[in-house]
Amino acid sequence: MTAPHAGRATPAGTRALAERHPAASFYRRGWDDLTVSSVGLGTYLGEPDDATDERYAAAVLRYLALGGNLIDTAINYRFQRSERAIGAALQTALAVGEASRAEVIVCTKGGYLPFDGGWPVDPDQWILDTVIGPGLAQPEEIVDGHCMAPAYLRQQISQSRRNLQLACIDLYYVHNPEGQRAALGDEVFRHRLREAFAALEVAVAQGHIGAYGVATWDGFRAALDTPGYLALQAILEVARDVSGERHHLRAIQLPINFQMVEAATRRNQPTARGLASVLEAAAELGVTVMASAPLLQGRLLGRLPDSLRAHFDSSLDDAGRAVQFVRSTPGVTAALAGMSRVEHVDHNLQLRDLAPIDTAAWRAIFQKA
Repeated sequence: MTAPHAGRATPAGTRALAERHPAASFYRRGWDDLTVSSVGLGTYLGEPDDATDERYAAAVLRYLALGGNLIDTAINYRFQRSERAIGAALQTALAVGEASRAEVIVCTKGGYLPFDGGWPVDPDQWILDTVIGPGLAQPEEIVDGHCMAPAYLRQQISQSRRNLQLACIDLYYVHNPEGQRAALGDEVFRHRLREAFAALEVAVAQGHIGAYGVATWDGFRAALDTPGYLALQAILEVARDVSGERHHLRAIQLPINFQMVEAATRRNQPTARGLASVLEAAAELGVTVMASAPLLQGRLLGRLPDSLRAHFDSSLDDAGRAVQFVRSTPGVTAALAGMSRVEHVDHNLQLRDLAPIDTAAWRAIFQKA
């Protein structure tokens, strides 16, 4: 591997990129004054093979060329292969001047045991040899294939930096920690999360990550007081317990789409004004929200009623409508759409030329979703 690219995304760099690609409100202000494209490139789906790696790398290059600057992945996506495909593409783009490091925001996640390239012959032995044997975690710290022990997270950050060929990851999420709360209860979960956040604060101080957050599937959407429920206010209290008001917890990620609208509808989050939705709570608490699964992994395509389609620009198909709906959701900074092919990028980046739906129109669509 060549030397990792030094530096990280900066306010000046991301703002300069947006200025080179004037578009109808395509860019938003994110955490730490970064300018973020409102459609991010996701890398979850696909086979763990060379052909998919090559398609993802080509998609990343096309996305950057069209002015996108938000790339989302996780170390366990496709057994680390998504991170490596992104790393290869970034090396190419940065080497030829297609983009600069200061312009591109790279986000990844850690927590799940990722394996390496594919399923091992003996997964249990792999865990013993790779995680427990080297002292990265004790067996009891692994819950259903998930671990957020400090030593393990430090190793995972280091591995992700190698995979991505970057000296600094701009945003690092703890991946779906709600499973540990459901299995262990709030007291043990809170202790483990505090230890994880302490490790992430050290990683920020070392320049290995720029900021951190929590990426969830169910946690922030769950009903109040259910086992896997997460309160954003309580998550921030843990970060403050570690580093006071100077903590670096900046963002959360959760699914939002036509069928999963709990982030806007479920008033499950304690705030100073009483219970609110997680989108309202995040706005009040100054936390950036990234929305995953706008297409629900393709399951929404071809299933939208005509009464709903009528609210969107006539140039959009169902995929475009789904991403447009999510990026227009009040309180959402970006919709993270899976783009494993250049065609996906060309399709989704057409939204550069369309302004987001205004709040009144979004609410009309929301009532029919």
